Amino acid sequence: MLKNMQFDPDTVRQQDIDHHFHPFTDFSTFATTGSMILAEAEGAYLTDSAGRRYLDGIGGLWCVNIGYGRDEMAQAMADQARQMVYYSSFGHHTSVPAAQLAAKIAALAPGNLNKVFYGLGGSAANDTAVRMIHFYFNRLGKPTKKKIITRNDGYHGSSYLTMSMTGIAFDHIGFDLVGGDLIHRISSPNCYRKPKGLTDAQFLDVLADEFTAKIEELGAENVAVFFAEPIMGAGGVIVPPVGYHKRFAEICRQNEILYVADEVVTAFGRLGHFFASESVFGMVPDMITSAKGLTSAYAPLGATILSDDIYDVISVPQAEGAMFTHGYTYSGHPVCCAAGLKNIEIMEREDICGHVRRTGPYFEQKLATLQDLPLVGDVRGSHFMLCVENVGNKETKTLLPPEVGVGKRIADACQARGVLVRPIAHLNVLSPPLTLRTSEIDILVDTLRESITQVASDLVAEGHRLD
Repeated sequence: MLKNMQFDPDTVRQQDIDHHFHPFTDFSTFATTGSMILAEAEGAYLTDSAGRRYLDGIGGLWCVNIGYGRDEMAQAMADQARQMVYYSSFGHHTSVPAAQLAAKIAALAPGNLNKVFYGLGGSAANDTAVRMIHFYFNRLGKPTKKKIITRNDGYHGSSYLTMSMTGIAFDHIGFDLVGGDLIHRISSPNCYRKPKGLTDAQFLDVLADEFTAKIEELGAENVAVFFAEPIMGAGGVIVPPVGYHKRFAEICRQNEILYVADEVVTAFGRLGHFFASESVFGMVPDMITSAKGLTSAYAPLGATILSDDIYDVISVPQAEGAMFTHGYTYSGHPVCCAAGLKNIEIMEREDICGHVRRTGPYFEQKLATLQDLPLVGDVRGSHFMLCVENVGNKETKTLLPPEVGVGKRIADACQARGVLVRPIAHLNVLSPPLTLRTSEIDILVDTLRESITQVASDLVAEGHRLD
């Protein structure tokens, strides 16, 4: 039952249909089905307007890392709002939480990534990184170094530029891309889909050779930056071959190309560390972009974290009276920064990263038991960032037709059983709050098993062949 029912669900549902333009919406069904109204949340659970309770296997959207309903988070934000809700950070103004959080992030970040630029989310963090990098090479007297290399199936945001950088073809349907010859792509490091007969080590050699060839094709003097998620998120939870990031970082260094680690998903505990680049993958990038788990979604906040080396170049005045003219009205918003500080305090006090390191392997092993099911082609990921890939033929890895909507059908079946998982085409992605206990992991995976089994049976009854 809901604790506080001060609205009419039917009225809210109609208001939502009539006026709320949702992101990533399927318009073919939205007007008739409307939205599931989520009204309350606590821990790892959500409650809808009818009082039904759901285990959140999605973590909001990779982001509610410390779980829902933390009173001390609400109190920290309320205290800051009462004390000073806002003042612009443009020029020579700051707030106490903005300065304190920047120092804390710098202390947690690897290497000499000691400078923090605030935005409101991952898209803005990546957009900011590009603008800074182009300015950096201008300041070095290398104005041709502008090109951006990203990867097929990489995801970097939903602004016009960052969606153009994104390599997920489905997200581009009907939309224009900007940048022209600015953005170039290389292959996804998807070991499940690697050429037949190659070991992972051989596949890494192929990928590295492709990257080198792309740089040679474009000319190193024209390439500014390589963007890479440590583990690719929305593109399918793709874990690269061992040594991938170190190898690619070395190629970047050899060609004076900056390496941006897009840790919008992986930072702040999802892989068991505050930042994954060095702690998990053994390399220190030139920049890290982050958001999501930075505040555990209690307030919108993103951060572009850059090295002292980059800052030392771009912070030199261009001319007398010149300024670094980039920023957002809400850069360093005091309430959001207070949320970030309290979030990190909670994570450290409760050793949430340690919990993920201890519990993550159990999660991985439990999910791997689904590989005996006829639809399940691959189970992959790391710790609290996992994915099931559903296929029509396990031997050939052939997908079912898109119109079958297998990922959504499985997600719908899970929802009917009280568990939320994320469908992305033929995939089901799991990114729950980092506080999940092993008993809740059992519920999540057991529910997935029941739902996949049900959907497989339904597909066979509809005449689809599953091999």
